[in-house]
Amino acid sequence: MTKSVAGAFALILSVAIAHAQVPSSDDLAARNVHRRAVEAMIWAMPAVNADLMLQAMLNSTKAKVNEIVYWSKPVNWKNQTLTPNPDAIYLMSFWNVKDGPIVIEIPPAQGGSIAGNIVTAWQMPLEDAGPEGADKGLGGKYLILPPGYKGEAPAGYIALQSDTFSGFALLRSNLASHSDTDVAKSVAYGKQIKVYPLAQAANPPPTSFTDAYDVLFDSTIPYDASFYRSLDRVVQNEPWLDRDRVMIDQLATIGIEKGKPFNPDQKTVAILDQAAREAHALLEQRYDAGFPVINPGIRWFPAAMAEMVKAAGSGYADPNAYPIDARGVTYTLGFTGVKRIGTAQFYLMVNKDKDGRPFDGAATYRLTVPANSPVRQYWSATVYDRETHALVRNMPGASRASISPDIKKNADGSVDVYFGPKAPEDKEANWVPTDPNRKFELLFRLYGPEKPLFDHSWKLPDVERLATTAGGATK
Repeated sequence: MTKSVAGAFALILSVAIAHAQVPSSDDLAARNVHRRAVEAMIWAMPAVNADLMLQAMLNSTKAKVNEIVYWSKPVNWKNQTLTPNPDAIYLMSFWNVKDGPIVIEIPPAQGGSIAGNIVTAWQMPLEDAGPEGADKGLGGKYLILPPGYKGEAPAGYIALQSDTFSGFALLRSNLASHSDTDVAKSVAYGKQIKVYPLAQAANPPPTSFTDAYDVLFDSTIPYDASFYRSLDRVVQNEPWLDRDRVMIDQLATIGIEKGKPFNPDQKTVAILDQAAREAHALLEQRYDAGFPVINPGIRWFPAAMAEMVKAAGSGYADPNAYPIDARGVTYTLGFTGVKRIGTAQFYLMVNKDKDGRPFDGAATYRLTVPANSPVRQYWSATVYDRETHALVRNMPGASRASISPDIKKNADGSVDVYFGPKAPEDKEANWVPTDPNRKFELLFRLYGPEKPLFDHSWKLPDVERLATTAGGATK
């Protein structure tokens, strides 16, 4: 082969390879939908999370917006929200101010107290309520104002300017214990909360309460194309926020545009399914990599990353920070936003034992809660399904707390809490059941956290996996 022929052949080959590597227009379009759908899921997680809870209320109960759905007992596994608290009485009001301002009236902390958070559709905290909130336990009328509201808030109200038309208030009525008397007392106190339009403030109508206890209330995140149906509902019902306007064209690529129907064809649905799985994998990878721990050498980590807490608490005011990835992970694990984290409550989470192994529902573990726990109210340790981040289905219980009945202390004041498919001998009062066929994670709540937690003079130790004898007992 002559030099000129070889050169011509090389040129033809390079052209052929180049043409073979150029995707078709259909391939490019599919890749674009996939890529933008992955980013859309991560970005939209808090708003879709909130919409899923709203839809669960509307579809599984008789409650409506601007009313209150509540659980008349501490929640069981049928409450399939993300990491709910089984040691409080839950009341939720999904509010909408499209027709005008709404008032959420919190009673004074006499005979009970509320640990409450009022958030927008994007779960950005507007204010906390109760003794650690804006009313300082004196009770207060929280007035939620619509986007672009021009009027003046009347005197005597705690005015909250929302940038969305909808949102919700998570209002926990605190428990003194799990006794029937204290549960009933907590429910009765929670039912003093009122929700009504400002236009009817002179003579408020009675607030409607709907009991969701023992109703399957499922708002777990669907990592498939149905996620984008919820996202479309958010886009259609809420105004675009200036910080998110970059997503207008991104969402148009996958078929979501304000004022237009979202009707993806089968091919697009398949791409969206694939994109949702990829986004899920990315979010899970970040969660598995671990958040920054609270104490070096111990695996417990704050359930909300510091960058996320700072950004949300300021309403994303820093023009050089917008932690969408951290926010996305956060709202795969839980819901609501806290304006003053570390005052009414603080959350620690862990998904691995002392030796770095993921928690296995077929094994037995022990957590020793040291004496003199730094809480004004109570601490609790709760088991959640590692896959869904909800309470493990079909389990008779989910947590043990310092207010749990008959919980036993050690001689030094510490408390051993056990997690496993069977209670160790004589440890039933301190045992939380696990499903032997499921992985799990743990959330440790501190209600009314105190200084020793934050100055690290009190440390929650790692969870230890217990050895099993030939007869199946633990030691």
